[in-house]
Amino acid sequence: MVIYSFYIFDRHTECIYSKTWLPPPPAPGAQPQHDISTSTTGAAVASSDPHHHNPNTLRSSRSAVSAANKASDDAKLIFGTVFSLRNMVRKLGGEDDAFISYRTAQYKLHYYETASNLRFVMLTDTGTLSMRNVMHQIYINLWCEYVVKNPLAPVEHKGGAGVRNELFELGLNQFITGLIGQAGGQR
Repeated sequence: MVIYSFYIFDRHTECIYSKTWLPPPPAPGAQPQHDISTSTTGAAVASSDPHHHNPNTLRSSRSAVSAANKASDDAKLIFGTVFSLRNMVRKLGGEDDAFISYRTAQYKLHYYETASNLRFVMLTDTGTLSMRNVMHQIYINLWCEYVVKNPLAPVEHKGGAGVRNELFELGLNQFITGLIGQAGGQR
């Protein structure tokens, strides 16, 4: 089992959390992309000399901004896809029908929606079975425990401010690595 990425969207369709573990596999015949290490803050280190221009600083600043824009665009594309497919499933199958996942030749997208309209999306390899129960466990054991019950966490994440909770991050990483370890041990 390979998990590529995980997204949480709030009821206002904003991506409030995203995490990428592995990049999705390149399409057959596609040119390989070079990995660019970027800062998670997106801040560039500035020189104290106003006439000194460090090309490495400018390059890292551009790549950090580019990576942040790409992540934001990816989240918007994923939500748009989920929104469209969910609406199509409801129109074709009736209100009781639920959109759970879809698969392409490259990845499988898993979807879970809570009663409070939080939407959890996970991208995995094509051979992975349904991750609906896994996302439910993430919601119950991690999201509710570390984000909802945290009195310092905002209730609404306006403008896509996102979730900044260290315990949630650590718990999610441990949960996913444990899940991957279990699946690797069963082969």
